[in-house]
Amino acid sequence: MANLTLELFLVQFLNGLASGVLLFLLAAGLSIIFGMMDVMNLAHGSFYMLGAYVGYAIFRATQNFWLSLLIAPIVVGVVGLVSERLLLRPLKGRGHLDQVLLTFGLALVIADFVRAVPGWGGDVHALPPPPELAASIPFGSRQYPIYRLFSIGVGLILAALLGLVISRTQIGAIVRAGVADAEMVGGLGINISLVFSIVFAVGVALAAFGGVMTAPVVSLEPGMDARTLIQALIVVVVGGLGTLRGAFWGSLLIGEADNFGRALLPDYALFSIYVIMAAVLLLRPAGLFGRKT
Repeated sequence: MANLTLELFLVQFLNGLASGVLLFLLAAGLSIIFGMMDVMNLAHGSFYMLGAYVGYAIFRATQNFWLSLLIAPIVVGVVGLVSERLLLRPLKGRGHLDQVLLTFGLALVIADFVRAVPGWGGDVHALPPPPELAASIPFGSRQYPIYRLFSIGVGLILAALLGLVISRTQIGAIVRAGVADAEMVGGLGINISLVFSIVFAVGVALAAFGGVMTAPVVSLEPGMDARTLIQALIVVVVGGLGTLRGAFWGSLLIGEADNFGRALLPDYALFSIYVIMAAVLLLRPAGLFGRKT
């Protein structure tokens, strides 16, 4: 009995870890965009959904999951770059309310676009994993999907690479300085507007990459953008604004809490992550790794 309990705990822990690292791909871009550009991007979940659907369309055309994983983030990243240049740039210096209204409207446009595209629509779709990752391996008395283990590995590798880029490279130093004081960075002769555009496009591309990675695990359907955006916003609050470390640990914490909540208390699963957010706000209002202001 004890072995079965431990086995169930480990399975749920792995599921939560897989959910957490995939959530990190969305939350990292949202946190850095908000922390550096001071932009509340409510369309971030829509870019995640758009990435999943673009990946699905590429898979239908090529029957190749890896091409979907490569091309979809690039396509959506370009869409994000154009959106930042044409829509968000004119709002520079204006309040958060204008940004919220604009990005909320953009989210609605993307949702309607997804519904209007032939072959997408309002139906539920599935993106199968690549054949080499479609099997399962023995895990005690159970079978555990190889693709989930692959997702965990990819998420952890990307988190490590992003951490190295942010902390060890000149580009990362500029981004960190931009988070701390964008005006000072601009005063040093750095084209901060170009940096903002690149950061926004990379953040959107990460969200799209997470959408494609998540598609073989969950169904593609309208509304997946809002659910994921809520979790990403909670991660940003829990981890702290503008910090990659906060986005990573916050994602793992929320991923585990949501997964164990669904397994143990399915009627209160969403409530559990709100409890964590409330506790963090009471004890550390700036988030676990956020800067006090």
